[in-house]
Amino acid sequence: MKPIDPHAFDREHAEAAPAAEAYAHAMIRSQMNGSDWLLLLVLALIWGGAFFFIGVAVRHVPPLTYVWLRLTMGAAGLWAWLMIRGERVTLPRQVWGSILLLALLNNALPFALFGWSQTHIASGLASILNATTPIWGVVVAHVLTRDERLSPRKLVGVLLGFGGVAVMIGPSLLTSLGSSALAQLACVAASLSYALAAVWALRFKRLGISPFSVSTGQLSAGALVMLPVSLIVDQPWTRAIPPLSAWAAIGALAILCTALGYVLYFRLIDRAGATNALLVTLLVPPVAILLGGLFLGETLAPQDFAGLALIALGLGAIDGRLLTLFIRRRLRQTA
Repeated sequence: MKPIDPHAFDREHAEAAPAAEAYAHAMIRSQMNGSDWLLLLVLALIWGGAFFFIGVAVRHVPPLTYVWLRLTMGAAGLWAWLMIRGERVTLPRQVWGSILLLALLNNALPFALFGWSQTHIASGLASILNATTPIWGVVVAHVLTRDERLSPRKLVGVLLGFGGVAVMIGPSLLTSLGSSALAQLACVAASLSYALAAVWALRFKRLGISPFSVSTGQLSAGALVMLPVSLIVDQPWTRAIPPLSAWAAIGALAILCTALGYVLYFRLIDRAGATNALLVTLLVPPVAILLGGLFLGETLAPQDFAGLALIALGLGAIDGRLLTLFIRRRLRQTA
Protein backbone atom coordinates (compact mmCIF):
# COMPACT_ATOMS: atom_id res chain seq x y z
CA MET A 1 0.00 0.00 0.00
CA LYS A 2 1.41 3.40 -1.00
CA PRO A 3 1.80 5.69 2.05
CA ILE A 4 -0.48 8.71 2.01
CA ASP A 5 0.80 12.02 3.29
CA PRO A 6 -1.70 13.14 5.94
CA HIS A 7 -0.60 16.75 5.47
CA ALA A 8 -1.43 16.83 1.75
CA PHE A 9 -5.18 17.30 2.41
CA ASP A 10 -5.90 21.04 2.72
CA ARG A 11 -2.49 21.58 4.35
CA GLU A 12 -2.33 25.32 3.82
CA HIS A 13 -5.91 25.90 4.99
CA ALA A 14 -5.50 23.67 8.03
CA GLU A 15 -2.29 25.40 9.11
CA ALA A 16 -3.60 28.91 8.48
CA ALA A 17 -6.96 28.46 10.19
CA PRO A 18 -7.30 29.03 13.93
CA ALA A 19 -7.99 26.04 16.16
CA ALA A 20 -11.66 25.24 16.59
CA GLU A 21 -13.17 25.77 20.01
CA ALA A 22 -13.64 22.03 20.57
CA TYR A 23 -9.90 21.60 19.97
CA ALA A 24 -8.45 24.39 22.05
CA HIS A 25 -5.37 22.28 22.89
CA ALA A 26 -3.47 22.41 19.60
CA MET A 27 -0.51 20.25 20.55
CA ILE A 28 -0.63 16.51 21.13
CA ARG A 29 0.77 15.39 24.48
CA SER A 30 3.60 12.86 24.19
CA GLN A 31 3.00 11.87 27.85
CA MET A 32 -0.47 10.75 28.91
CA ASN A 33 -2.13 12.14 32.03
CA GLY A 34 -4.44 10.31 34.41
CA SER A 35 -7.61 10.81 32.34
CA ASP A 36 -5.82 9.56 29.22
CA TRP A 37 -4.79 6.38 31.03
CA LEU A 38 -8.37 5.92 32.24
CA LEU A 39 -9.64 6.14 28.66
CA LEU A 40 -6.99 3.61 27.63
CA LEU A 41 -8.05 1.15 30.34
CA VAL A 42 -11.76 1.54 29.50
CA LEU A 43 -10.98 0.81 25.87
CA ALA A 44 -8.97 -2.24 26.91
CA LEU A 45 -11.95 -3.52 28.89
CA ILE A 46 -14.33 -2.91 25.98
CA TRP A 47 -12.07 -4.46 23.35
CA GLY A 48 -10.76 -7.22 25.60
CA GLY A 49 -13.76 -9.38 24.71
CA ALA A 50 -13.85 -8.44 21.02
CA PHE A 51 -11.89 -11.46 19.81
CA PHE A 52 -14.19 -13.77 21.77
CA PHE A 53 -17.28 -12.13 20.22
CA ILE A 54 -15.75 -12.38 16.75
CA GLY A 55 -15.03 -16.07 17.29
CA VAL A 56 -18.68 -16.69 18.24
CA ALA A 57 -20.05 -14.63 15.33
CA VAL A 58 -18.01 -16.11 12.48
CA ARG A 59 -18.97 -19.66 13.47
CA HIS A 60 -22.47 -18.97 12.18
CA VAL A 61 -22.20 -15.86 9.96
CA PRO A 62 -19.89 -15.45 6.91
CA PRO A 63 -17.08 -12.93 7.64
CA LEU A 64 -18.15 -10.24 5.16
CA THR A 65 -21.78 -10.42 6.27
CA TYR A 66 -20.69 -10.24 9.90
CA VAL A 67 -18.72 -7.07 9.11
CA TRP A 68 -21.73 -5.48 7.36
CA LEU A 69 -24.03 -6.32 10.27
CA ARG A 70 -21.51 -5.01 12.81
CA LEU A 71 -21.01 -1.73 10.96
CA THR A 72 -24.73 -1.25 10.25
CA MET A 73 -25.79 -1.87 13.84
CA GLY A 74 -22.95 0.31 15.15
CA ALA A 75 -23.86 3.17 12.82
CA ALA A 76 -27.53 2.86 13.76
CA GLY A 77 -26.61 3.07 17.43
CA LEU A 78 -24.64 6.28 16.90
CA TRP A 79 -27.36 7.88 14.76
CA ALA A 80 -29.95 7.00 17.43
CA TRP A 81 -27.77 8.58 20.12
CA LEU A 82 -27.45 11.73 18.01
CA MET A 83 -31.23 11.96 17.63
CA ILE A 84 -31.75 11.49 21.37
CA ARG A 85 -29.25 14.27 22.13
CA GLY A 86 -30.66 16.52 19.43
CA GLU A 87 -27.29 16.74 17.67
CA ARG A 88 -26.22 16.28 14.06
CA VAL A 89 -23.15 15.03 12.25
CA THR A 90 -21.02 17.98 11.16
CA LEU A 91 -19.06 16.61 8.22
CA PRO A 92 -18.40 19.03 5.34
CA ARG A 93 -18.95 17.58 1.90
CA GLN A 94 -15.27 17.85 1.00
CA VAL A 95 -14.15 15.50 3.80
CA TRP A 96 -16.35 12.54 2.88
CA GLY A 97 -13.57 11.15 0.67
CA SER A 98 -11.28 11.11 3.70
CA ILE A 99 -14.06 9.55 5.80
CA LEU A 100 -14.49 6.79 3.22
CA LEU A 101 -10.77 5.99 3.31
CA LEU A 102 -10.88 5.98 7.11
CA ALA A 103 -13.83 3.56 7.03
CA LEU A 104 -11.88 1.21 4.76
CA LEU A 105 -8.67 1.38 6.85
CA ASN A 106 -10.26 1.32 10.30
CA ASN A 107 -13.39 -0.80 9.78
CA ALA A 108 -14.09 -2.69 6.58
CA LEU A 109 -10.64 -4.06 5.82
CA PRO A 110 -9.39 -5.03 9.31
CA PHE A 111 -12.79 -6.34 10.47
CA ALA A 112 -13.02 -8.57 7.40
CA LEU A 113 -9.42 -9.76 7.69
CA PHE A 114 -9.72 -10.63 11.38
CA GLY A 115 -13.12 -12.24 10.84
CA TRP A 116 -11.81 -14.45 8.04
CA SER A 117 -8.58 -15.28 9.89
CA GLN A 118 -10.48 -16.48 12.97
CA THR A 119 -12.16 -19.15 10.87
CA HIS A 120 -8.67 -20.64 10.42
CA ILE A 121 -6.63 -19.78 13.54
CA ALA A 122 -7.26 -19.40 17.27
CA SER A 123 -8.52 -16.09 18.63
CA GLY A 124 -5.56 -15.93 21.02
CA LEU A 125 -3.11 -16.11 18.14
CA ALA A 126 -5.10 -13.40 16.32
CA SER A 127 -4.84 -11.16 19.39
CA ILE A 128 -1.06 -11.63 19.49
CA LEU A 129 -0.78 -10.57 15.86
CA ASN A 130 -3.15 -7.66 16.54
CA ALA A 131 -0.69 -6.50 19.20
CA THR A 132 1.78 -5.63 16.43
CA THR A 133 -0.39 -2.56 15.72
CA PRO A 134 1.61 -0.21 18.03
CA ILE A 135 4.84 -1.39 16.41
CA TRP A 136 3.44 -0.45 13.02
CA GLY A 137 2.04 2.73 14.58
CA VAL A 138 5.44 3.97 15.71
CA VAL A 139 6.85 3.54 12.20
CA VAL A 140 3.79 4.96 10.40
CA ALA A 141 3.57 7.98 12.72
CA HIS A 142 7.29 8.65 12.21
CA VAL A 143 6.94 8.55 8.42
CA LEU A 144 3.64 10.39 8.03
CA THR A 145 3.55 12.95 10.86
CA ARG A 146 5.73 15.73 12.16
CA ASP A 147 4.75 15.68 15.86
CA GLU A 148 5.18 11.97 16.67
CA ARG A 149 8.75 11.17 15.72
CA LEU A 150 10.36 7.80 16.30
CA SER A 151 12.60 7.64 19.37
CA PRO A 152 14.63 4.77 20.82
CA ARG A 153 12.59 4.96 24.02
CA LYS A 154 9.27 4.48 22.20
CA LEU A 155 10.62 1.65 20.08
CA VAL A 156 12.03 -0.20 23.09
CA GLY A 157 8.77 0.29 24.98
CA VAL A 158 6.60 -1.11 22.20
CA LEU A 159 8.91 -4.10 21.72
CA LEU A 160 8.79 -4.78 25.47
CA GLY A 161 5.01 -4.67 25.36
CA PHE A 162 4.81 -7.05 22.43
CA GLY A 163 7.16 -9.41 24.22
CA GLY A 164 4.88 -9.30 27.25
CA VAL A 165 1.86 -10.20 25.15
CA ALA A 166 3.72 -13.14 23.62
CA VAL A 167 4.85 -14.38 27.04
CA MET A 168 1.34 -14.04 28.48
CA ILE A 169 -0.42 -15.96 25.72
CA GLY A 170 2.24 -18.66 26.05
CA PRO A 171 4.61 -20.57 23.82
CA SER A 172 1.98 -23.18 22.94
CA LEU A 173 0.25 -20.77 20.55
CA LEU A 174 3.52 -19.43 19.17
CA THR A 175 4.47 -22.93 18.00
CA SER A 176 1.58 -22.81 15.51
CA LEU A 177 2.97 -19.79 13.64
CA GLY A 178 4.15 -22.03 10.82
CA SER A 179 0.61 -23.13 9.90
CA SER A 180 -2.26 -21.16 8.35
CA ALA A 181 0.21 -18.63 6.99
CA LEU A 182 -2.37 -16.70 4.95
CA ALA A 183 -4.62 -16.22 7.99
CA GLN A 184 -1.71 -14.93 10.04
CA LEU A 185 -0.61 -12.59 7.25
CA ALA A 186 -4.19 -11.32 7.15
CA CYS A 187 -3.95 -10.38 10.84
CA VAL A 188 -0.65 -8.58 10.25
CA ALA A 189 -2.18 -6.68 7.31
CA ALA A 190 -5.18 -5.74 9.49
CA SER A 191 -2.84 -4.42 12.20
CA LEU A 192 -1.00 -2.29 9.65
CA SER A 193 -4.36 -0.98 8.44
CA TYR A 194 -5.30 0.05 12.00
CA ALA A 195 -1.98 1.92 12.35
CA LEU A 196 -2.51 3.79 9.09
CA ALA A 197 -6.07 4.67 10.15
CA ALA A 198 -4.92 6.09 13.49
CA VAL A 199 -2.57 8.52 11.75
CA TRP A 200 -5.08 9.32 9.00
CA ALA A 201 -7.65 10.27 11.66
CA LEU A 202 -5.44 13.11 12.92
CA ARG A 203 -6.48 15.27 9.96
CA PHE A 204 -10.01 15.60 11.35
CA LYS A 205 -8.69 17.25 14.48
CA ARG A 206 -6.86 19.85 12.42
CA LEU A 207 -10.11 20.54 10.56
CA GLY A 208 -12.03 21.01 13.82
CA ILE A 209 -14.33 17.99 13.29
CA SER A 210 -15.46 16.22 16.46
CA PRO A 211 -14.51 12.57 17.06
CA PHE A 212 -18.21 11.72 17.43
CA SER A 213 -18.96 12.96 13.92
CA VAL A 214 -15.95 11.09 12.57
CA SER A 215 -17.07 7.86 14.27
CA THR A 216 -20.63 8.14 12.94
CA GLY A 217 -19.44 9.02 9.46
CA GLN A 218 -16.92 6.23 9.15
CA LEU A 219 -19.31 3.52 10.41
CA SER A 220 -22.04 4.70 8.02
CA ALA A 221 -19.63 4.80 5.07
CA GLY A 222 -18.24 1.38 5.97
CA ALA A 223 -21.73 -0.14 6.19
CA LEU A 224 -22.66 1.23 2.75
CA VAL A 225 -19.46 -0.17 1.24
CA MET A 226 -19.83 -3.61 2.81
CA LEU A 227 -23.52 -4.08 1.84
CA PRO A 228 -22.95 -4.91 -1.86
CA VAL A 229 -19.72 -6.77 -1.09
CA SER A 230 -21.42 -9.10 1.40
CA LEU A 231 -24.41 -9.66 -0.88
CA ILE A 232 -22.26 -10.56 -3.89
CA VAL A 233 -19.63 -12.68 -2.11
CA ASP A 234 -21.45 -14.32 0.81
CA GLN A 235 -25.00 -14.50 -0.58
CA PRO A 236 -26.37 -14.62 3.00
CA TRP A 237 -29.93 -15.48 1.88
CA THR A 238 -28.68 -18.96 0.94
CA ARG A 239 -27.55 -19.72 4.51
CA ALA A 240 -29.40 -20.73 7.66
CA ILE A 241 -30.63 -18.06 10.07
CA PRO A 242 -27.90 -17.49 12.72
CA PRO A 243 -28.68 -18.55 16.31
CA LEU A 244 -29.33 -16.07 19.10
CA SER A 245 -25.75 -16.39 20.37
CA ALA A 246 -24.38 -15.11 17.06
CA TRP A 247 -26.79 -12.15 17.04
CA ALA A 248 -25.85 -11.31 20.64
CA ALA A 249 -22.14 -11.43 19.79
CA ILE A 250 -22.58 -9.18 16.75
CA GLY A 251 -24.73 -6.79 18.81
CA ALA A 252 -22.04 -6.55 21.50
CA LEU A 253 -19.39 -5.96 18.83
CA ALA A 254 -21.52 -3.30 17.13
CA ILE A 255 -22.73 -1.25 20.10
CA LEU A 256 -20.03 -1.80 22.70
CA CYS A 257 -16.83 -2.60 20.82
CA THR A 258 -17.52 -0.48 17.72
CA ALA A 259 -19.86 2.46 18.39
CA LEU A 260 -18.80 3.28 21.95
CA GLY A 261 -15.27 2.01 21.46
CA TYR A 262 -14.46 4.26 18.52
CA VAL A 263 -15.89 7.36 20.16
CA LEU A 264 -13.49 6.82 23.06
CA TYR A 265 -10.68 5.80 20.71
CA PHE A 266 -10.85 8.99 18.64
CA ARG A 267 -11.07 11.02 21.82
CA LEU A 268 -7.84 9.42 22.99
CA ILE A 269 -6.15 10.11 19.63
CA ASP A 270 -7.27 13.72 19.92
CA ARG A 271 -5.81 14.04 23.42
CA ALA A 272 -2.68 11.89 23.40
CA GLY A 273 -1.81 11.14 19.77
CA ALA A 274 -1.97 8.12 17.49
CA THR A 275 1.00 6.23 18.95
CA ASN A 276 -0.27 6.41 22.53
CA ALA A 277 -3.80 5.47 21.46
CA LEU A 278 -2.52 2.34 19.73
CA LEU A 279 -1.17 1.07 23.06
CA VAL A 280 -4.67 -0.27 23.75
CA THR A 281 -3.88 -3.26 21.52
CA LEU A 282 -1.16 -4.31 23.97
CA LEU A 283 -3.66 -4.40 26.83
CA VAL A 284 -6.38 -6.41 25.06
CA PRO A 285 -4.96 -9.94 25.65
CA PRO A 286 -4.04 -9.44 29.34
CA VAL A 287 -7.39 -7.78 30.08
CA ALA A 288 -9.20 -10.75 28.56
CA ILE A 289 -7.18 -13.13 30.78
CA LEU A 290 -7.75 -11.02 33.90
CA LEU A 291 -11.50 -10.84 33.25
CA GLY A 292 -11.56 -14.60 32.83
CA GLY A 293 -9.84 -15.02 36.18
CA LEU A 294 -12.19 -12.62 37.96
CA PHE A 295 -15.54 -13.74 36.51
CA LEU A 296 -14.99 -17.26 35.13
CA GLY A 297 -12.73 -18.72 37.81
CA GLU A 298 -9.78 -19.16 35.45
CA THR A 299 -6.34 -19.44 37.05
CA LEU A 300 -3.50 -17.17 35.99
CA ALA A 301 -0.23 -18.94 35.30
CA PRO A 302 3.20 -17.49 36.23
CA GLN A 303 3.85 -16.43 32.63
CA ASP A 304 0.71 -14.30 32.79
CA PHE A 305 2.20 -12.20 35.58
CA ALA A 306 5.53 -12.08 33.76
CA GLY A 307 3.73 -10.82 30.67
CA LEU A 308 1.90 -8.18 32.68
CA ALA A 309 5.22 -6.97 34.10
CA LEU A 310 6.77 -6.66 30.64
CA ILE A 311 3.72 -4.80 29.34
CA ALA A 312 3.85 -2.43 32.31
CA LEU A 313 7.53 -1.77 31.59
CA GLY A 314 6.76 -1.16 27.94
CA LEU A 315 3.95 1.27 28.69
CA GLY A 316 6.14 3.07 31.17
CA ALA A 317 8.95 3.37 28.65
CA ILE A 318 6.67 4.78 25.95
CA ASP A 319 4.93 7.17 28.33
CA GLY A 320 8.30 8.31 29.69
CA ARG A 321 7.12 9.60 33.06
CA LEU A 322 8.82 6.88 35.11
CA LEU A 323 12.10 7.58 33.34
CA THR A 324 11.65 11.31 33.88
CA LEU A 325 11.01 10.81 37.60
CA PHE A 326 14.09 8.58 37.87
CA ILE A 327 16.28 11.18 36.15
CA ARG A 328 14.93 13.98 38.34
CA ARG A 329 15.66 12.00 41.49
CA ARG A 330 19.20 11.29 40.34
CA LEU A 331 19.71 14.98 39.56
CA ARG A 332 18.41 15.96 43.00
CA GLN A 333 20.71 13.45 44.66
CA THR A 334 23.75 14.74 42.77
CA ALA A 335 22.83 18.43 43.26
